[in-house]
Amino acid sequence: MADDFSFRPYCDGDEAAWNALVAASPNGTFLFDRRFMGYHADRFDDVSLMIERRGKLVAVLPAHRQGERVASHGGLSYGGLVLADTLGAQATWDLMQALQAHWREQGVRELLYKTMPSIYHRLPCEDDRYALLRCGAQLVRRDALSVIGPTPAHWPKKRRRAITLATRQREELGLSVRAGAAPEAAEDWAVFWQLLDRELQARHDSRPVHDLDEIQLLANRFPDQISLRLARWSGRIVAGLVLFDTPTVCHLQYMAADEQGRRCAALDLLLERAIAGAQAQAKWFDFGHSNEDHGRALNAGLAFYKESFGASTVVHDHYLLPC
Repeated sequence: MADDFSFRPYCDGDEAAWNALVAASPNGTFLFDRRFMGYHADRFDDVSLMIERRGKLVAVLPAHRQGERVASHGGLSYGGLVLADTLGAQATWDLMQALQAHWREQGVRELLYKTMPSIYHRLPCEDDRYALLRCGAQLVRRDALSVIGPTPAHWPKKRRRAITLATRQREELGLSVRAGAAPEAAEDWAVFWQLLDRELQARHDSRPVHDLDEIQLLANRFPDQISLRLARWSGRIVAGLVLFDTPTVCHLQYMAADEQGRRCAALDLLLERAIAGAQAQAKWFDFGHSNEDHGRALNAGLAFYKESFGASTVVHDHYLLPC
């Protein structure tokens, strides 16, 4: 029943309990760890919730407030309820109704609920989507993620045949790639970030979501989850990837190459190795979405490039829940 659930605002003293729930959750990732969320805490009015059922912590909700709207969470790639364990369809529906009532009492008119794509779940737990529909939520955005499955069978035949030959040819021409087993040096992060920032501005009129200090801070806090993979030509960095690893997915956070890197297809080589590495761990590889204008447009060229590696589509939904 809805009155089985109670809510209280997250405070600094809850960090250990919050992080322990996220680490053990069937749908939690390190992005929900308070050490990750804390890097941009000054940008958001945090109203995250600790959710208890009959006195036991059963879920947390990363959230921030903007006037009469709460979002879950504007500073993260995905959001929604993070569960201690799967609750089941009925209990999750009860929880969603209780959540509506809680926010209504706080003067909130609507909750922008950013779901987590199913490939990030360690166990199936899309009960929240069922509950959102039953509670009157409307789908307001759907992004198309380009993803590759966790088995080598997902490689296109033409791409598989070309990998060995292309790798040998590029390396004979002087291209070198680190396997990524050891962390890159701080100066390598700085050089790649200059390359990334320059290429994003020139080609897409955009900037990295994280600045150099922020990504280095996060990489130091999460060395097993955040990695930098680099390609060098005659010792000079010409391309790179930043990967975010979760228990079920290797996510491509950033990629960039300079002119020399594009001439020798350095990104292709880096991506081929990253995808193979993810599949060796039975993980999905997530290129991210190719959407623009808040999901209303598709960058068809970028989507085609990702699909050339064998990627196909998983959707990422955003709902607006009235309170």
